[in-house]
Amino acid sequence: MAQKDPRPRHLEWLAKAGILSEALPYMRRFAGKTFVIKYGGHAMGDEKLAENFARDIVLLKQVGINPIVVHGGGPQIGDMLERLGIKSSFVDGLRVTDAVTVGIVEMVLSGKINKEIVGAIAKAGGIAVGLSGKDGNLVVAKKLTRTKRDPDSNIERVLDLGFVGEPAVVNPHVLEILKSSDIVPVVAPVGAGPDGETFNINADTVAGAIAAAVGAERLYLLTDVAGVLDKQGELVTELSPAQVHALISDGTVSGGMIPKVETCLAAVKGGAKAAVILDGRMRHVLLLEIFTEHGVGTLIGKK
Repeated sequence: MAQKDPRPRHLEWLAKAGILSEALPYMRRFAGKTFVIKYGGHAMGDEKLAENFARDIVLLKQVGINPIVVHGGGPQIGDMLERLGIKSSFVDGLRVTDAVTVGIVEMVLSGKINKEIVGAIAKAGGIAVGLSGKDGNLVVAKKLTRTKRDPDSNIERVLDLGFVGEPAVVNPHVLEILKSSDIVPVVAPVGAGPDGETFNINADTVAGAIAAAVGAERLYLLTDVAGVLDKQGELVTELSPAQVHALISDGTVSGGMIPKVETCLAAVKGGAKAAVILDGRMRHVLLLEIFTEHGVGTLIGKK
């Protein structure tokens, strides 16, 4: 029987060794640094991508990086509300959340999804603990308001979104305690108001606020697009705040990308070193961004 040529396998091994060698200086550079990672979208709904994500988080912790995971869950909340026969309405992409709905939101985010991610990290060999913004007063929320101008009268009116909130204060004490441990915090985007009421908060916003509060080396937003694209559809690899504002003004950045870049800008202005928008549909996208020379997303820095 003819034997298989071992050379292709050797070439594969050499390629893997080359990748590890390229990663070494980045491991040294980021050792001890904090990364806040917003996890959601397609990446969270795909079983294989979810498994890869958990393994990547464990690897980051293993090489001395401090990852903080903040997750979303809009589709899962929508599915549960539909199963319960509760109708939802949206304003500017935000789910109007009444007292009944906010209870379902908290159950899905802090219960089902949060514990699934904690379990996936454990299965990959790591240790994680599930939190929400209500734990340790991590995220103290305030009611989010939106206004709408009547086209006929030109009068603005305030829209009531119910229990939809935004971070008022972030108290990172519990995260600082976990930083010195081998535990990865996994945070659900639910916060408590000043009177103890529960608020549903956009996960990108929570991730950005936490990144600013802890002075994160990086905020990573995993999305369903490659990053910021120019008018030719090509990825823009790096942007300054001034360039981001210019791209919004000329319409290059539009729609759902605007709140994402605004989250990045707020995080950087508030204390994070930089923010990166990444395609969460790509396998091992975090490792490719962090441990390779050019990265694979759009980095928004301070200058």
